[in-house]
Amino acid sequence: MFPWNMFPFTKDMKESLQKMKPDEINNYVQDLIGKIMPNMGNMMNGQDLFSSFQTPETKQRSANVLNSSAFETHDYVFVRIPIRNEDWLNQLRLYHTSNQLIVEHIPEREDSNTITLPAIVKKKGGTANYKDGILEIKIPKNIDMQYSQIDVTEIL
Repeated sequence: MFPWNMFPFTKDMKESLQKMKPDEINNYVQDLIGKIMPNMGNMMNGQDLFSSFQTPETKQRSANVLNSSAFETHDYVFVRIPIRNEDWLNQLRLYHTSNQLIVEHIPEREDSNTITLPAIVKKKGGTANYKDGILEIKIPKNIDMQYSQIDVTEIL
């Protein structure tokens, strides 16, 4: 029988990990890795463990990502985007394909954000309304029930 009471993770450790801040967790993980692989700390030159996987371009893009949500009903696809500054409404441009919504010029003039839609939508009939700091885009769904058969041929 396995001695479970000797396992290093206890209730106290679980509670202390839940109360830790992300910086504290990062320092804890770096300390553990430093103890396991002492040469690893020298290779990273004191860099943040997780930031080494992100390029500066990725960090810039993640800072400008819209905090949007997309969902579908029986007849429509809705996308809700929080608008922090009402001046954005004058400069933003909305476009959509059959499965993506493109939001340009917010938060910065040169920004472009692409939101993948949860269903295929029609080309026409989309509307956008702004109320209480939320921009809501409503696009009718396209129900395409056409099937095309693909023949399989044998190559000798």
